[in-house]
Amino acid sequence: MIERFIRDVPDFPKPGILFKDITPLLQDGPAFARCIEQLLAAVPPSSYDLICGIESRGFLFGAPLALRAGKGFVPIRKPGKLPYKSVSQSYDLEYGTDRIEIHIDAVAKGQRVLIVDDVLATGGTMNAAVKLVRQVGGTVVGTCFLMELSFLNGRQRLSDIAIHSLVKY
Repeated sequence: MIERFIRDVPDFPKPGILFKDITPLLQDGPAFARCIEQLLAAVPPSSYDLICGIESRGFLFGAPLALRAGKGFVPIRKPGKLPYKSVSQSYDLEYGTDRIEIHIDAVAKGQRVLIVDDVLATGGTMNAAVKLVRQVGGTVVGTCFLMELSFLNGRQRLSDIAIHSLVKY
């Protein structure tokens, strides 16, 4: 029952938006642990070699999932945050564009990668992450989300990738 730990915050970050706040889930140790166990069960660890998490909330789920699965973890970050040589990928936002980056040596050629984030909305950020992992030589075997805002049709942008989400709105 993860849903009971996700709080609705109306008009955040702007009027008309109903924000799904995961802070109560993160505050409850047993609920957070159950969430990680459910993510672990959603995608068998034998199907991937490495987990990538997207800044910043993807780190909150990707890193503990990697630890629990006995896999390595790679951060996909906002521009200018990675200390080593990196490649970047742009993606569209509602008003403009943004970018994410990954180290050029973060994924070995052919390594099977699961990409984790907190929410699937329009799919733009995850689509950019998939492109980045492929660009550095990885094979994306799937994506994993705590929640999915299905009314935003993010699955359409990721049609060639397995998508796993624990909660759908």
